[in-house]
Amino acid sequence: MIMKLLLIIGVISFVYFFFIKKKPAIETKESPKTKKKEKLQGTDMIECPSCGIFFEVDDGILSGNTYYCSSECVSKAHL
Repeated sequence: MIMKLLLIIGVISFVYFFFIKKKPAIETKESPKTKKKEKLQGTDMIECPSCGIFFEVDDGILSGNTYYCSSECVSKAHL
């Protein structure tokens, strides 16, 4: 009786750990901070730190080593 109970618990544990439990995400060597340090091309899409929309680098405004989508966002960020 006890052997059957241990076998059932073992099977349930096996199913849980190998099929149900989520595996941790594999981290890449490249982090978002190192991505920003790369040289940007004119057609690269970046996110405005003030409002969150994406825009091309050519259309943006550079202020304080950061690109913004408009002069309104620049003024919001420097308040």
